[in-house]
Amino acid sequence: MGPLAGVRVVDLSTGMAGPYCTMLLADLGAEVIKVEPPSGGDITRQAGPFAPDDQLRAFGGYFQSVNRNKKGLALDLKREEGKEVLLRLVAISDVLVENFRAGVMERLGLAYERLREVNLRLVYAAIRGFGDPRTGESPYVHRPAFDVVAQAMGGLMGTTGPGPEMPLKASGGIGDTVPGMMAAVGVLAALHHARETGQGQFLDVAMYDGVLSICERVVYMYSYAGVVSRPQGNRHNIFCPFEVFPTSDGWVAICAPADHQWRDLCLAMGRPELAEDPRFATNADRVQRCEEVRRLVSEWTSARTKAEVVAAVADKVPCGPVQDAEEIMRDPHVHARQMVVELEHPGCREPKAIAGTPIKLTATPAAVRSRAPLLGEHTDEVLSLLGYSQGDIAALREAGVVYSHKWELEGAL
Repeated sequence: MGPLAGVRVVDLSTGMAGPYCTMLLADLGAEVIKVEPPSGGDITRQAGPFAPDDQLRAFGGYFQSVNRNKKGLALDLKREEGKEVLLRLVAISDVLVENFRAGVMERLGLAYERLREVNLRLVYAAIRGFGDPRTGESPYVHRPAFDVVAQAMGGLMGTTGPGPEMPLKASGGIGDTVPGMMAAVGVLAALHHARETGQGQFLDVAMYDGVLSICERVVYMYSYAGVVSRPQGNRHNIFCPFEVFPTSDGWVAICAPADHQWRDLCLAMGRPELAEDPRFATNADRVQRCEEVRRLVSEWTSARTKAEVVAAVADKVPCGPVQDAEEIMRDPHVHARQMVVELEHPGCREPKAIAGTPIKLTATPAAVRSRAPLLGEHTDEVLSLLGYSQGDIAALREAGVVYSHKWELEGAL
């Protein structure tokens, strides 16, 4: 069941950053209960993309990808009865994750300090654009943020792209997924502390901070060398060759910063004389002559296909093709490592593929075990766990405090 079997996580998050964090915890075996508002649920449920054969449209690929392995509880936290349900759930849980703007949980009367009263061991994790006042009050603390804002402010866009005239964001939602990963690491550290001491704690990750952390080079380049980093295309400022090169059918990445790797590359290209040329003897020499190095390598790669370049180079020199989705899906590595998995999708005749988990453990494997939940699919199950009778559940449902999708669509799934 994974190394986090027995850990219960209350997931109040929406969008990408928070759900990505709790997805990692769920893949590792934690019981993650996703709490959503009864009216509509997480905004990403209807973000798509929807498969052509999806007759239900309860959620699309985006939601499925980052909310697999979770249970679904639909609960109105603006109602006192809904708050009581959450407090009961927090009392028997280990972790709570949310990514609201600062102050939202306080206005609901559900701040960390209130939740700590019902569970001293609770690990409370918040992911916000600019952090939480408890750990350092940013002048931007109340601003909303999305992925591209974090990438822009944290240094990623300012150093990505062909040149300073057009900053480019990285794909893959880096401004969300990286803070989500860091929050998951923080949760694991705080869980360890809680088990050792019986004391939970508050932790937060600012999206801005997360991006700045992975752009650490811009800080030390400025601090040590007075250099303001600018976009360099696909090149590296201190290694050469270390970029992508054209081929007859696309592009390949080749990295040969070590001198022995450069020699191996030269031999693979059929240019042994370059391996002995003193102008290119060291990485520092090659950085000084980076344009010439690029020309020499490009001349060789351009006359060959991606597959030919990889076959000639990759066993000794770090090298790989630039791949699109179709190529990734055909790559034997992806299948050998279970990095594409298929899950059932309510309303679809055939299962759909999503990315698997990259964390491989031998004794307690992580896994993608179940699809994302329908809105409120496990509401009755969770309320029963909390001691609510069937009559209580029916009354809460009738009052609109909770919603049970499975109950509403009995027989339709």
